[in-house]
Amino acid sequence: MTENHLAPPTFDPADAAAAARRFALSAPADVHYALVDSPIGTLVAAATPRGLATLSYEDFHGGVDAVLETLAAKLSPRMLEAPARLDDVRRELDEYFAGRRRDFDLPIDWALASAFTRRVLKATADIPFGKVSTYGAVAAEAGNPKASRAAGRALGANPIPIVVPCHRVLGANGRLTGYTGGLHRKVALLEIEGIVLPS
Repeated sequence: MTENHLAPPTFDPADAAAAARRFALSAPADVHYALVDSPIGTLVAAATPRGLATLSYEDFHGGVDAVLETLAAKLSPRMLEAPARLDDVRRELDEYFAGRRRDFDLPIDWALASAFTRRVLKATADIPFGKVSTYGAVAAEAGNPKASRAAGRALGANPIPIVVPCHRVLGANGRLTGYTGGLHRKVALLEIEGIVLPS
């Protein structure tokens, strides 16, 4: 009687990597995204179960693929285009642009913001519709009155413009300064809110 010897299974890293990819594709998505048309350009909205994580100007950030690559690296590679999941975002934006909404009621996921940036963005979110503030005032609200330049950088990295209204923040003496989506969009948003800047 001959004895059968079974060779132990060998470990193949390529097979393991392929299995991990199959699992990632079959697992539920961590990030849902959709394209949202607006009067100031196409927006890429993305949300996690915690809330809206980004609202990016599609043309300013290098296109949809570039936005998704950033989200994959910083949040999760498990993403799914799911417009129905972003219906609330689309509806509130439509109401805002039509002049029927002054405040957004969307839950926010602050995962893309560092601790200081988060404080700056939360202070910015408190600026009322139709009002403006300055970088210095926002820095003070965020706990560091001498950090106006850092506040400016934080607002320049705002992942959720419009909803977190960094367009309402001006330079000292009411000067119009930079904006993530371009100054023309900042001016357009201020005009929607009835804010006319001195010429």
